[in-house]
Amino acid sequence: MPIDEQLPFKPVRIAVLTVSDTRQLHDDRSGDTLAQRLVDAGHILADRSIVPDDADLIVAQLHRWIDDEQIDCVISTGGTGVTGRDVTPEAFARVWDKDIPGFGELFRWLSYQSIGTSTIQSRACAGVARGTYLFALPGSTGAVKDGWDGILAAQLDSRHRPCNFVELMPRLREHEDRS
Repeated sequence: MPIDEQLPFKPVRIAVLTVSDTRQLHDDRSGDTLAQRLVDAGHILADRSIVPDDADLIVAQLHRWIDDEQIDCVISTGGTGVTGRDVTPEAFARVWDKDIPGFGELFRWLSYQSIGTSTIQSRACAGVARGTYLFALPGSTGAVKDGWDGILAAQLDSRHRPCNFVELMPRLREHEDRS
């Protein structure tokens, strides 16, 4: 993916959400991996939280961050599988204005290179809610690496060409009535 070094890098303010009934900050390896990668890329870790696998609690946290003007993007890890407790995609769908179906499709294609047909169990997804990007990744560190390294590192880099999510940020809310 081409990076145009002539352009300035614009750091994105990113909140990291881990969805889990069992993890805490001291043992959240996937959240740690994601936080470290985004900081290493030059972005700002704006906030971090762990929320249980409960759609209402996930939605409440998403609304807090979407309403915070200091957060441009939320990336979650966990809760994207197919078991009864996996409700992250449903929670995200309750808040977003538009989904970004290509994210999940590309994630599963990349993941297939690592884990084969097991990737079919992932419901990784993305969308936009009131001007904030939302990306939901599975809870394994491998999935976080696939999602960040294979998609988000480039798409959240303002220098990536031919296009990237950062250059669209000023236009994400243009459909809203501002009168």
